[in-house]
Amino acid sequence: MDSDSPITIITASEFLRHDTGGSDHPEAPERMLAITDRLAEGYLANRIHHLPPRPAEREQLLAFHTEGWLFRFEESVLSGRTYIDHPDNQVGYDSYEIATLSAGSGLVGVDLVEAEPGGIVFCQTRPPGHHAEPNQPYGFCFFNNCVIAARYWQRQYGRRRVCVFDFDAHHGNGIQTAFEEDAETSYISIHEHPSFSYPGTGWAEERGIGAGKGTILNLPLPPGAGEEQVLRIFPKIRQFLQENRPDVLIVGAGFDAHRDDDMSGLAFTVELYRKLGVFVHEIAEEFTQNRVVSILEGGYNLRRLGSCVEAYLLGLAERGA
Repeated sequence: MDSDSPITIITASEFLRHDTGGSDHPEAPERMLAITDRLAEGYLANRIHHLPPRPAEREQLLAFHTEGWLFRFEESVLSGRTYIDHPDNQVGYDSYEIATLSAGSGLVGVDLVEAEPGGIVFCQTRPPGHHAEPNQPYGFCFFNNCVIAARYWQRQYGRRRVCVFDFDAHHGNGIQTAFEEDAETSYISIHEHPSFSYPGTGWAEERGIGAGKGTILNLPLPPGAGEEQVLRIFPKIRQFLQENRPDVLIVGAGFDAHRDDDMSGLAFTVELYRKLGVFVHEIAEEFTQNRVVSILEGGYNLRRLGSCVEAYLLGLAERGA
């Protein structure tokens, strides 16, 4: 990845059809418009091209989720339910279809990276995924997009050692569930400390179980943490990657840690997201031969979301901080 790398945004207008009940719900369709508008008007406009996603097939969803959850999800939306299990998990009639398309975005990204290594690939998608567990939704998430992409990368291309790096403000409990007993996968999460933040998982002591011991790196931050605290943990991440030696990298790119986003107490800035992009560029170059796919997770302040995504992509395109 360098200053001449193409930037591929995998997205679709269909993502606007996931109905979360109106403007009171933070995971709103306007999130997609905020990103699209900023990228169309900003520094990267002339370098971006778009690629449509494809729906994840049932067997690809079943690489992590249970058959029972797929049936329950589909039946719930077709019967007219407005949420599943908790009012956070708002759905409309099209939500099952759109969630399969969201899960499929990462698969298209993986295919693209395998066909054209070195490009920048960002899946601009909703609903997000990192909280979704095998048999139930959590925190606006229905299918675990990062995990489904990881399993696809392993099965379709034989890239067994997959690492997910998640910098959403909230811990990706579903990703940890998928990977914590698996010696071939690894998970790094920067998030607000579980004492203060949803979903209450992601303690530093949680490092994996059995064969997966040592494959989980949780880096919880206190409320108010920003650039100084994040830059300080980059060496820990590098050391972890040296120990686990991934073949490929999936980034759970959440932008709800921005200081103006009400969904956390963290104090990230637009500039810090640029530095996160630079860091992802560096570790992808060092450890995975630039095989990296980024998938959108959170980010709910519509005034800041587009700028944060743009800054992250700018960082990916740089060769150093």
